[in-house]
Amino acid sequence: MKLFLSTSIALLLLQCSSLPTAELPVQSTVTGSPFEYKLDGKTYEGFFALNSKTTGKRPGILVIHEWWGVNDYPKQRAKQLADMGYVAFVMDVYGKGILAKDHVEAGKLSSANGDPKILLKKIYKAIEILKSNPNVDPNQIGAIGYCFGGGGVIELALDGAELKGGVVSFHGFLGSKNLATGVKKLKTKVLVHHGADDPFIPKTSVETFVKTITEAKAPVTFVSHPGAVHGFTRPGSEKHGLPGLAYNEKADYASFESMKDFFAKNFK
Repeated sequence: MKLFLSTSIALLLLQCSSLPTAELPVQSTVTGSPFEYKLDGKTYEGFFALNSKTTGKRPGILVIHEWWGVNDYPKQRAKQLADMGYVAFVMDVYGKGILAKDHVEAGKLSSANGDPKILLKKIYKAIEILKSNPNVDPNQIGAIGYCFGGGGVIELALDGAELKGGVVSFHGFLGSKNLATGVKKLKTKVLVHHGADDPFIPKTSVETFVKTITEAKAPVTFVSHPGAVHGFTRPGSEKHGLPGLAYNEKADYASFESMKDFFAKNFK
């Protein structure tokens, strides 16, 4: 019986390892629900995920979506964080029901929120909502973001926000105009996962980012994944037909495991 169980577990792990991390299963006790809120008279709809199996107050993690909007991808990531024992909240940057139909519309929507002041106001509102959740320990907050959202969590850190869990950026934008001044205000740990062959992020932005954080001895860990381009964590990225946008299994798994270790250590 023990041999059978061990073999079954090994087979399950083998099957899971062939899946993109976004498709890894979560416990049946993990649930998600939409959460409507308002900011400056506009209605937004985020998404909460938690595991009913976990009791008591626990760390909360904010999830900032890609330039597509609050679709199934960030919701699934939130469920995976809930599966790890956290409460996750996917914030809505664009407004209730607004999803980009294609990359042209996505570009317009993200650009309209490109000013750090505009984006940060929305992020701080979302953090306030996350902290107020009865299952969340308000002193134990972290954040992750993908692509457009990855740039968002970096902006949050550069603004001097103090987050116990730190922030993790996946294939995020690195060219913040607040980098030079913000790096001196960093009070939270930052983990950046970047595709070494990402054509969407100018090489000059990457070089400036790395040089700035290194010279400032900032609490930032920068990981560059060889062979990975933009959107490397997202299965089916290449289906959008944009050169330089594709899934990369090796980078996906390495960054996913790195994120788990990062939060586990920071939330101790």
